[in-house]
Amino acid sequence: MDYDERMKSCHVLVTEEAVQETLKADKGIKAQLTSWRIEDFTKFGDNYASIVTSVVVSFVLDGVDEQTSYVVKVNPCHGYPNTEGVTNVGFVKEAEFYGKLLPRLNAAMEEASLKTLRFPKYYHSCLEVGKELLFLEDLRRRGFKMYDRRKGLDVAHASLVLEELARLHAASLLLQNKDPEYFQNTLLNRDWANTFDGAIDVDAMFGGHFDNTVAMLEKIGGYETSIQWIQSTKPNIREILTEQLEPSKYHVVCHGDAWNNNCLFRYNEGVPEEVMFVDLQLNHRVSFGNDLNYFLYTSLTGDVRKPNLDALLETYRGHFNAAMEAGGAGGEGRLSEAEVLQEFRNLNVLGALFNMMIIGAILMEPEDVPDFQMKGKDEDFEKIIEEMRVKSLDMIDTNPLMRPRFLSVFDELMETGLIPK
Repeated sequence: MDYDERMKSCHVLVTEEAVQETLKADKGIKAQLTSWRIEDFTKFGDNYASIVTSVVVSFVLDGVDEQTSYVVKVNPCHGYPNTEGVTNVGFVKEAEFYGKLLPRLNAAMEEASLKTLRFPKYYHSCLEVGKELLFLEDLRRRGFKMYDRRKGLDVAHASLVLEELARLHAASLLLQNKDPEYFQNTLLNRDWANTFDGAIDVDAMFGGHFDNTVAMLEKIGGYETSIQWIQSTKPNIREILTEQLEPSKYHVVCHGDAWNNNCLFRYNEGVPEEVMFVDLQLNHRVSFGNDLNYFLYTSLTGDVRKPNLDALLETYRGHFNAAMEAGGAGGEGRLSEAEVLQEFRNLNVLGALFNMMIIGAILMEPEDVPDFQMKGKDEDFEKIIEEMRVKSLDMIDTNPLMRPRFLSVFDELMETGLIPK
């Protein structure tokens, strides 16, 4: 089933009943729905674990005709019944974040006289397996838009993201201090790779990308020690990911998928002044170093990340400490400059892993991105990996963005000592 066909299948899942429930949650019970229509605005390559579309709604409120719109995340309709459980867990995690966790996080922020966290408003969800829907605020109506994923974020954009990650992380600790039992027995305590009860073969998923990275480095030449490091790390992927679950002082609620495709920005005369986070299907509770590594090694080019790293980490630390201080946390709740840098460095292996996993998809033209929807057969996944390998190898010579973006990560991690020189 191609992308356009799948979009049509997804449209069927968006029901008038769901639209009415969304309108009621947004405008109140007096709002009377008069008409609605689906209006697609995303394209192939923008969506991975779900399909994202929008609904334009006409209604009458207090005798006045009005119109609004909502963003709708929909079951991806990939046609593989045996992976519907994986899809459902992602929707459940996101719905629980918006519907249950976020109000508590925002209450903790408001109690500290801080602004609430920057996420779209949540209105309605359907979590029936195979029919999942999630209705959210259409941030386009407030001027937010996606940044071109193929361009690395500059310092101004990256600083906004790090400020908001810091506030999210701090809010979770303020909530934990207020209600220590809240985070027990929750999906948040599973690393994203362990969320799906074995339905995803993590070793195969990462292993294929590791092999592709080795092929790319071999083609470029001169990175023999990086190749050896990748090959020695590959058998330990699951262990590396599982280690991140160990409780520590640095455990917070992480976004889990913090790269520039999941950040929307609002501008004032071309200058970014506000960020909103979207796509919370992989949110989980681990070290803040997870989000920092994921974001900094997938969403910035080396020539921005390396010379500005200390300043960017200090931006994160400053806003984290400010939130903790406003929330009444003592000195133990604050992070020192050395602690932030050390925890970031301790988890640099995750930055390398996720860079290897998504760098090709980030830099490809939208029409060239393989279909990453979860498949039901091993040979389907192997076909995707092989398609990525062929396209990524070609991009080394044909896409001027690929080689410097790809190699900068290995160059930096050799300088820091994670990868032997």
